[in-house]
Amino acid sequence: MTKAELVKALKEKAGLATLAQAEAAYESLFGIISAALKNGDSVSISGFGSFKAVNRKARKGRNPRTGKDIQIPASKTAKFTPGKAWNSIFPCS
Repeated sequence: MTKAELVKALKEKAGLATLAQAEAAYESLFGIISAALKNGDSVSISGFGSFKAVNRKARKGRNPRTGKDIQIPASKTAKFTPGKAWNSIFPCS
């Protein structure tokens, strides 16, 4: 599903009058989540899952083009953990 398809579905499901309102809601939601993660906070959505900022340590890697070893610097990224409700939709084998 693309962003445009998601915005259209949001408009229909939420009963919003225009696609612009649905896009504003979409941008607001993801903006709030992004801002919280940048501040080091976690975001938990009951029945859906949680987002949290995690720190990756610096590590060694390999340049796939040249095969030379490189040093990958430490970084920060987002991690999503699905909620328990996802287990009934996508059961682990």
